[in-house]
Amino acid sequence: MLTVSRRGDRAAPQQKESLVSDLGAYIDPELCSFCGRTREECGKLVLGAGIAICLECAQNAMALHKTTQTHAAAEPWRDMNVDEVLDLLPKISAVAAQVESRLTAWVNVARSKGASWARVGESLGMTRQSAWERFK
Repeated sequence: MLTVSRRGDRAAPQQKESLVSDLGAYIDPELCSFCGRTREECGKLVLGAGIAICLECAQNAMALHKTTQTHAAAEPWRDMNVDEVLDLLPKISAVAAQVESRLTAWVNVARSKGASWARVGESLGMTRQSAWERFK
């Protein structure tokens, strides 16, 4: 976590190294946010705002964009049995943890650039206190 000294509600970074290490999840994600496969399983991942995508998922997305289909996709669980759904839960949980880690890294960047907890909270639709408790 970024080490800061409190002066009012502004951050004063003391250890740039810790900020860089906190950004590891942002710079080098472990999982594709769409299929849940690891970087080792699928190769390079392209980063987005809080997510990462592998080549295969990106190609599938591009193929969908090229179709003339305009109706919403069916829920993926509709044709799955309970074991298939349960097998996906750990992957979904891991992707959620990765997104949370990247969000925390971005909050640390905002704080290191002088954003107050009030501004961080406002941008996330929560109170200053809630932001501080979640990301301190």
